Amino acid sequence: MASVILSVIGSDRPGLTEALARAVLSADGNWLESHLSRLGGLYVGSVLVAIDRDRVDDLRAAVRAVDVEGLDVRIADAAEATVASGEVLQLSLVGQDRPGIVRLVTAALSALDVNIEALDTRIRAEPHSGAPLFHMEARLRLPAGLAANKVQGALEDISAEIMVDTSLTSAKEP
Repeated sequence: MASVILSVIGSDRPGLTEALARAVLSADGNWLESHLSRLGGLYVGSVLVAIDRDRVDDLRAAVRAVDVEGLDVRIADAAEATVASGEVLQLSLVGQDRPGIVRLVTAALSALDVNIEALDTRIRAEPHSGAPLFHMEARLRLPAGLAANKVQGALEDISAEIMVDTSLTSAKEP
């Protein structure tokens, strides 16, 4: 059994997820995981599919039919799953929106060799003033030997510069 990832992008409209599901099923693939959403007015995302290696070309053919429907779909082999070690933390961040927040946070984490396993960001209006608030949620995996308080300290060091509040809590394995 092989694992492949479908990455998708196209104009959002009803029926796109069903078209993908139809393509996967027509090649006897098994839809395992997905992250699909509307982003910037487009339908974007990724789908992890388990499929017999000899049916991948059938999936490619089925995906071409979805391409004709206006959805750009690419197929890539998934990497072999490795057993991850290290503490898992959940980062929540909120602050006034401004350019550079993501770069500063990711740079601080990268400097500590922290792996970002999942990252979600969004802008929401502040309840009282309507000003844009930036929200970030991330699942982090620390390298062996790195204490959570070191990550907290690094985030606190940049929080005043970018005027955000952060919360770092222990998270469950995905």
